[in-house]
Amino acid sequence: MTSRNWVNLFLTTLVIGAVTTGVVGFIVRWSEFQQLLNDFSIMEFLSILLWLMGVGLIFSILSQMGFFAYLTVHRFGLGIFRSLWNAVQFILIAFVLFDLVYFRFNSFAEKGESILPYLGLAGIVLIAGLVTAFLKAKQTNKDAFIPALFFMVVVTVIEWVPVLRVNEHSWLYLMLFPLLICNAYQLLVLHKLNQKSIEERKALDRNIKANKKAQKKPSNA
Repeated sequence: MTSRNWVNLFLTTLVIGAVTTGVVGFIVRWSEFQQLLNDFSIMEFLSILLWLMGVGLIFSILSQMGFFAYLTVHRFGLGIFRSLWNAVQFILIAFVLFDLVYFRFNSFAEKGESILPYLGLAGIVLIAGLVTAFLKAKQTNKDAFIPALFFMVVVTVIEWVPVLRVNEHSWLYLMLFPLLICNAYQLLVLHKLNQKSIEERKALDRNIKANKKAQKKPSNA
């Protein structure tokens, strides 16, 4: 990927993270925002919204760190496990989803509390992963399905760990959706940016060769 396309990906993902967190924060903390609007506290309303968008920038950077870390891990996995890498990723996906439900339920559930909310959060992650992986496989090839699902499930949960450990309800959703959207965006746009970078390099090489040929032509003077 060329540096220009990488910067474009970085900045676009930052914007997506900030906007998504602002929107999700508005929904999750609606009662607080509604009270400010009722009191005509516009400046305070805007300050909280800007704060949420600033938090979204942090979520976006965390998402991008996870994305580029996964690209490295994926290469190592292919080198070490070769044809078994997809099977290893599938096992890890199942393991992470199980842990996401089992350990959270054992750690935070109160006596008599249903397991359904814990299954629901894992279900959101899995459904988002399946949809993104299907789109990725459709845009590229079927071999991309398991790696895309692994990234969307396993890497997203790892990025989500700081809030999972606290288990504060509003923060769970405030962090989850921006991470899912930023991760999905990077995954789905990566091959397009790589192709664009290849075309830009080819165009640059053609221009360099054309300039060299022009310089070698004898002068008419």
